[in-house]
Amino acid sequence: MLRTSFRRAGAVAALVAASTLAVPSLAGSGINVIMNQAKIVKLSRAADTIVVGNPAIADAAVQDATTIVLTGKGFGVTNLVVLDRDGSPVIDEQVTVARDEASSVRIYRRADVQTLSCTPYCESSYKSDAERTSEAELSTGR
Repeated sequence: MLRTSFRRAGAVAALVAASTLAVPSLAGSGINVIMNQAKIVKLSRAADTIVVGNPAIADAAVQDATTIVLTGKGFGVTNLVVLDRDGSPVIDEQVTVARDEASSVRIYRRADVQTLSCTPYCESSYKSDAERTSEAELSTGR
């Protein structure tokens, strides 16, 4: 009976330790943004300074003292740091910008890649250099 109690206590201790280790990974899950879309970030207190690690990946626009609009500019991972007037961090989060996989198609032309949004028809919001070159070659009959 004593041996069974030790086993149960050991199992409970292992379960508690495992759940304690899992909590921090959920707490800092970051901010996910879809490419070419905006996400509203509400702050717990007024911001004074806003820094985006790589502005080619994401852009932050100030709506008001406690609201930031975060826009996905390029695929990848960067970070967002927001400081209050005293220089204390309000937010220090990882920002991941990804494409909307459910409604997109990728076209490979030579070494260039073009992504089309297919909702419901596949269209490009802008033409890449590869697409312009390909259309020029088709129109000249090469």
